[in-house]
Amino acid sequence: MEPSSGSRGAGPAAAAVAAVLPAGGSGERLGGATPKQFCAVQGRPLVSYTVRAMERISWISDIIVVVSPENIETMKSIIEKYGHKRVTIVKGGVTRHRSIFNGLKVFAENEFSNQLLQKPEVVIIHDAVRPFVEEDILLKVVMAAKDHGAAGAIRPLVSTVIASAADGCLDHSLERARYRASEMPQAFLFNIIYEAYQQCTDYDLDYGTECLHLALKYCKTNAKLVEGTADLWKVTYKRDLYAAESIIKDNLSQQVCVVTNVKEDVTQVSLLLHESLKSQIKVEARSIRLSKNDGYLQDIFSGQCYNFVCINDKKYEIEETRQLVDMLEQSNIPLLYPVVLISVHLDVSENTSCSIGMEELTRIKKFAREVKKKNILLYGLLIQYEGFSVSTLIAYDCLLLQETVNSAAALILALIMDRNPELIGQLLVA
Repeated sequence: MEPSSGSRGAGPAAAAVAAVLPAGGSGERLGGATPKQFCAVQGRPLVSYTVRAMERISWISDIIVVVSPENIETMKSIIEKYGHKRVTIVKGGVTRHRSIFNGLKVFAENEFSNQLLQKPEVVIIHDAVRPFVEEDILLKVVMAAKDHGAAGAIRPLVSTVIASAADGCLDHSLERARYRASEMPQAFLFNIIYEAYQQCTDYDLDYGTECLHLALKYCKTNAKLVEGTADLWKVTYKRDLYAAESIIKDNLSQQVCVVTNVKEDVTQVSLLLHESLKSQIKVEARSIRLSKNDGYLQDIFSGQCYNFVCINDKKYEIEETRQLVDMLEQSNIPLLYPVVLISVHLDVSENTSCSIGMEELTRIKKFAREVKKKNILLYGLLIQYEGFSVSTLIAYDCLLLQETVNSAAALILALIMDRNPELIGQLLVA
């Protein structure tokens, strides 16, 4: 589940592994004109998340995405925009099984590819609308397929399955404890599943849905069933899109990097903010002068952090925030997910009123609109502490500043978790 960086395991030793992702569905049950695999979640098509889940696993050599003919150009643009690698697009068939069969043919038949791809020992089949697949379960089904010829993830049934009679009344029910729901991913020795598809009937291709059944029916291969995790669910209905977005937001909201300069006032507020935030989120705090060559920030970027707080020592100065935006853009972090950037401005003043001019507000909003095009969500936050400077803080009222910082921390957490693009450019006051 993203965010993550790279393959964690060594993978199946000495086995060539490929993945076929059927993505040709019309999304009829979802409703609306856009097929579910192309619906945007946090501004990015759902299929891109699933491709990325496969792509970040180094031992998967090829990723075949099978789409309907009318969506081939859409899929090409997604691959180009998000920089996906090792992906081949294949024209799908009129049913799920026909699409999967077409995806397998790129390894065996010239007519389905300009150049034959290396035939894998094991092939993974996984729905393009199941974006939260982890390497652990993929590795388990691949290793089981090497041993048994076929394997698939399963989950306990949530509801009891019943059969109705011709008159619409209950005929019988199944004992739920004895049955399991078949999920994805599934994995097969390539020769077994390809032979099964070659032998199956038109009825199988037009009305069947279970790949494991084809391997059993035509190749006498009893699949090994592997207990799956709760995050293997399939996006089917509109409510599932909302659930997927919630999961992604939660995954992106686990860490924040607080960047400040080395001035005393800023450093003191940063320390207080760090203490207030750390009970609810992992915090990386650093007092530095922003530099493109800063090794610490580069480590943060490579660690896939998607939330940044930049504390400015001047009330409405955004130059340091601009520098951080430039560094984020060059790191390519915003390519896959929107990055939250909160520009914190300190106001040490005896004037308790919030005297913000339209010129300052307009400048912040304009800058926020500019960086949104780079997939960076910029928010402004003003921390006011009146009538004293940090250097005289102990003698005055440390508790008052702590309360203000606590309020700022609550606003920061809310912005990070909500990731609402409609609030960009707003200047909130703590």
